[in-house]
Amino acid sequence: MTLQGKTLFITGASRGIGLAIALRAARDGANVVIAAKSSVPNPKLPGTIHTAAQAVTDAGGQGLALKCDIREEDDVRAAVAATVDAFGGIDILVNNASAIWLAGVLDTPMKRFDLMSQVNARGSFLCAQACLPYLLKAPNPHILTLAPPPSLDPKWWAPHTGYTLAKMGMSFVTLGLAGEFGPQGVAVNALWPRTIIATDALNMIPGVDISRCRRPEIVADAAHAVLTRPVAGFHGQFLIDEAVLREAGIEDFSSYAVDPSQPLLPDLFLDA
Repeated sequence: MTLQGKTLFITGASRGIGLAIALRAARDGANVVIAAKSSVPNPKLPGTIHTAAQAVTDAGGQGLALKCDIREEDDVRAAVAATVDAFGGIDILVNNASAIWLAGVLDTPMKRFDLMSQVNARGSFLCAQACLPYLLKAPNPHILTLAPPPSLDPKWWAPHTGYTLAKMGMSFVTLGLAGEFGPQGVAVNALWPRTIIATDALNMIPGVDISRCRRPEIVADAAHAVLTRPVAGFHGQFLIDEAVLREAGIEDFSSYAVDPSQPLLPDLFLDA
């Protein structure tokens, strides 16, 4: 199976992992909606919804740039309506948009706490709620959320309770959606990288050695492998990018490394 002719609604896809997933789908000839806030250039973060949509089109797909703040219900419902108007339906939702603030309780302003909660868990729930009426009509519908396996281990909560709560919120939303809509034929799953991924946003977090990271393409290739699977019986799984690709027959991952000579940094929330 390929994603040719499929319509993907991807949040936060103006750059990074979301854009990489969009471009991989575009190479199949997919319709890809870039739903994000970045409508004008940011001096700190390159890429806008317009440059991303053009890159999708250049890669062989049909890109549609839609300015959308997933904290705002009206924005999300308008973007979904515009997607359906343009392409006739929605086959795949990728909940990629996420906010991060890696600090302890005393160093987390409530403004940051609220942003993470609204974007991560609430945003994923809202986008699913808006897309599901169309996904339920699609022949092989998927919801894929960039979220880690659920964990209650204090070692992941103590250093950054606010972020962990928001990110695990995406994981628990995935569990709930999978339980409700998996039996109705929607493949609801989560995907998480085994190693830290080198993105432009990562450059804004001090102390991370980019040379010890992998490029976003590894997550994109894993997402493609997930999204082309038949939906029957495939829901409620918390998948790891490397494991997905190994199952697909890939054994050499050196091409994904920023610097293959460097040891890789494991991502958060994984014990091994």
